[in-house]
Amino acid sequence: MARPKATTIPAHWLERYDRLIETIAGLERKGASIPYTSVNGHMSSYLTEHGSLVLRLSGSDRDRFIAAYSTRLHEAYGIVQKEFVDVPDDLFAAVDRLAPWFAAGHAWVAGRKPKATRRG
Repeated sequence: MARPKATTIPAHWLERYDRLIETIAGLERKGASIPYTSVNGHMSSYLTEHGSLVLRLSGSDRDRFIAAYSTRLHEAYGIVQKEFVDVPDDLFAAVDRLAPWFAAGHAWVAGRKPKATRRG
């Protein structure tokens, strides 16, 4: 059996992500090589392979976030992820300022219809 791929993300970014995750009771970090959070089977945030944070936000929150922090929708493998935004590193460093956005994204994703599971 193949072993899970270890992450190449620097430890300080993982620690910062864990502090942010702790702002929501019961939320856990998942993923070995690409850490992420999810609720009802929908991803709500993740760290890129370099440690940059990506958040999933509602349409109105995305627009406000992009305008407030001069950022953009996240692009992965040449595809724009229309519900995800890049979090500037300086904002990621300020967990107290970022926590309300993180909570808003989590709440929005939690309100979506749960994904069907493969378990029978």
